[in-house]
Amino acid sequence: MRLAHPDDYESVAQIVRDRSAWLEERGLPTWRESAEKVAALTHSGDGTTWVLEADGAPVGCTTVTDSTPPMAWSEQELAEPALYLYTTITDPRVRDAHPGALIALWAVDRAAREGKKWVRRGCRFEGLVAYYQRQGFSLVHTMQKTHGPMYLLERHAERIPDLEDRFTGVVPALS
Repeated sequence: MRLAHPDDYESVAQIVRDRSAWLEERGLPTWRESAEKVAALTHSGDGTTWVLEADGAPVGCTTVTDSTPPMAWSEQELAEPALYLYTTITDPRVRDAHPGALIALWAVDRAAREGKKWVRRGCRFEGLVAYYQRQGFSLVHTMQKTHGPMYLLERHAERIPDLEDRFTGVVPALS
């Protein structure tokens, strides 16, 4: 994992388009209309957008912030130190390596190193909820938004002692 930079724009846009094609082939909602918007995050320069690399090329991206968006979180939850993951998108060609799980584990470890209590994320699709639950996240809230439900999840921050081995494939990402 490394910070995104403007040179990643086209690679990230292509990851979004490739993931969108994969989703569309399965009749699932797509990111296609957001490809340029997600890729533009590589220009933010604010240290929130990260890229997952494999063999020197981007294969995933995510945005990480120190603030949980209010949505359905309680005042007490909002006061707890947390990292929040947005726009985690990975290249479907490397899905057998579980790049999304690697990004999540990296965030869980980073949060622990920074003294945070939680890693939080939201999504709109039940299939993603199940995937995130396999990564150790718990569904905390479900809220109704204009375009359907929004699921809010969290996982305790903790050090991942074998994180490097998971990134190199010595230990499976999901184990």
